[in-house]
Amino acid sequence: MTMTVLAAGDEFVAPGTKDFFPPAIFGDVTKPMVLLVLSIVIIGAFFIAATRNLKLVPGKFQFLAESAYDLGRNSIAREQIGGKDFKPFVPLILTVFSFVLVNNLFGIIPFVQFPTLSHIGFPLAVSLLVIYPVYHFVGFRRHGFLGYLKHQTMPPGAPWFVLILLIPIEFFQKFILNPLTLAIRVFAAMFAGHLLLLVFTLAGEYLLFAGGITVVVAPIAFLFAIALTFLEALIMVLQAYIFALLSANYIGAALAEEH
Repeated sequence: MTMTVLAAGDEFVAPGTKDFFPPAIFGDVTKPMVLLVLSIVIIGAFFIAATRNLKLVPGKFQFLAESAYDLGRNSIAREQIGGKDFKPFVPLILTVFSFVLVNNLFGIIPFVQFPTLSHIGFPLAVSLLVIYPVYHFVGFRRHGFLGYLKHQTMPPGAPWFVLILLIPIEFFQKFILNPLTLAIRVFAAMFAGHLLLLVFTLAGEYLLFAGGITVVVAPIAFLFAIALTFLEALIMVLQAYIFALLSANYIGAALAEEH
């Protein structure tokens, strides 16, 4: 969280999009890039440490890892993809959930305080380069090229004159809109949440040091910032769950026999 927006003279300068682009740490390497790599290291180290010495009565790390695996396997993959096809996709769904969750939680970790996915390029990359190719590939493989296009764009039983309008709409939704909304949803939540936290934190700091009666009001801004931090933590977890859930849903829809 940058503090360069605190004040200019006697004026409070509200935070904006410029605060989401911190200066490079070295060369062209920025803080979001470092956090992205760090998240992969954290996730890998956590699951290796938690599963290295499995016990019948799990310890804390093993319990957390098993809970995350159970969520990804049974509550997301099995429910959305179906009991027949879900197993090959469990590692992907668990990885996506863990990746989004850790990068979201960076936004409320002291001294880090930057949700990586508030940069639209990162969720777009996950959606367009990982999830999008996977669910269309399995769909084409299951139904064949023309069969999959028909499966995705032509609801059974629809009259021919409705299909003239329906086919372009379904194609736009399934092949263009779905991967974009998947990325934009988590980006918008992380961007807006982090911006709100910046507003209340910096406003509280400004009021505290502005002098006069504003000192009395400053704690209210800090209280709002604390309350928003708890709310943001909940939203970060929910957004990771929704991202993984929709990813599994798209895979399940591509594999399903019905439209």
